[in-house]
Formats: sequence, C-alpha cells, structure tokens
Amino acid sequence: MKRGVAVLACLCALTGAMYFAISKWGIQHETLNLFDAARQRQVAVDLAVRTDYKIKANAGYWKLPVALISNGNTVKNTEYSFLANVFAARGYLVASIQQDLPSDPPLTTKVGLPYVGRRGVYEKDEANILFVLGQLQKLQPNADYGHLTLVGHSNGGDVAMYFAKEHPELVSKVITLDNLRVPFVLSHKLKILSFRSKDPRFKTDPGVLPTPEQARADDIDIVNTPFQHTDMSDRGPPSVREKIQATLDKFLSDENSSELTHVPTDNPIVSNAGTPLS
Repeated sequence: MKRGVAVLACLCALTGAMYFAISKWGIQHETLNLFDAARQRQVAVDLAVRTDYKIKANAGYWKLPVALISNGNTVKNTEYSFLANVFAARGYLVASIQQDLPSDPPLTTKVGLPYVGRRGVYEKDEANILFVLGQLQKLQPNADYGHLTLVGHSNGGDVAMYFAKEHPELVSKVITLDNLRVPFVLSHKLKILSFRSKDPRFKTDPGVLPTPEQARADDIDIVNTPFQHTDMSDRGPPSVREKIQATLDKFLSDENSSELTHVPTDNPIVSNAGTPLS
C-alpha cells in the first residue's frame, strides 16, 4: 500500500509539473467578452488552446476536439484553469463559460419541483452554451462541434448533464465535479466521469446518481473522494487539483475503455496508480 501511495504521489507530481510547464510555455488563454443581442446578455468566455495544435488546426492538419466548462455558483469561469490545461494539453479547444452574472437572481432551492425549481437556470445556461458554440464556429471552424465534452462543477455540472440530456446528438463525454440536482444521463453512447465530494454541506439529491448496475452498464465512472465541494476548483489545494488532473487525464486517454469503470459506485474508485483518491 505504501508503495502504491508513493507511486500515486509521483504520478500526481509529474502530472502537475507537466501541466504547469505546458501552461507556461504552450497554452494560450484568451478572454472573449461576448454579447448575445437576442437575449441582451453578456457572456464571458476564457479560451484555452495549445499553440502548436492551434497552428495545425489553422493550417487544416488538425481538427480540435472541443471541451466546454461551466462554472459553479459564485465561482468564476477563470477558476478552472487546472481542468482547462488538462484538455488543452491534449489538443482540445477549451471554452470556460461564465454562466451566471451579478444581475441574475440568487440560486434558490424549491423542494418538490423538478430539479428543485432550477429548470429556468439550466435553460438559460443551455442557451449560453449554444450561443458560445455559434461564436466559436466563426472564430475556429477547424474544430469538432459534433462530439462535445461538457465539464461542470456543482451547478455547472448540473448544466452539463442537462445539456447532454437535451442535445445527445452533440455530446460524447460529460465530466462533473459534485453536481447535485440533475440525474445522470443513461446512454451507452455517452461516457461520464463524476468526482463526488465528502462535504456534509452539499448533499446529492435522491435519484441523481446511477445505481452500481446502471454505472456498469452505461460506462459511468463515479470517483468518491474525501475532498470538499468548493475545493474542486482553482481555489482548492494543489494536492486536490493534481489528483483530479491525474484521474481526468487517465479518463481522457482511454477512448475505448477505462480502467476506472465497472467499480461499485458506493465505494471509492481507485486511481490509475491503484490506490484510493485520499
């Protein structure tokens, strides 16, 4: 066990060092301050892309896969760079969308209503994603907008799952970090990875998580962690971010099969080094 922990520590350190180096030397971050005239709404987007892949895409030699990140409530879209860098390092065009604005009503919970009364929030954020996709297609036509990877933290994870349910023809992968409200999409065509916190202040609603049998049948990876809910962002300590990066990188590397799958969802899923994420 000690040897496994040491291997995991080394893996996380190497992963963190690799993404730091790429972020410093090879990944471009650009802020787009977009305006949706049809809805009279500002939509800020942080774009991340690796320079060499962008050059190849502009020359017509590479089609950039696309990842869209939705922020958690009160967390800024720029506070997920540790996730954006994993995707960008793999050649993705990454768009981190600021889903909420200071002028938006506070996020409330209404027990007994579908999605605890937040359907309107998800529909607003769904419209944000569709608007951003339209703008990205103009800015970068050499990208794959038909096989999206949706990523989201907390409320942003619910947005990602809701969008995947509404637009299954556009989405191939969903990665969530402690989404609590929208039930997981069950589909053999969709790969899902979800990190769960161990935070007593944030409880997952009944029926959101799949059963162990559903997870095995539908290629869903549930990673139970000891992490705090808000730490699943750039606000979290380096150790948390590095472990999430390492597991995410493994998930993305296994396009056809994942070593994380076929594990009961009520037990911690092991990391790619064979030890629990703890």
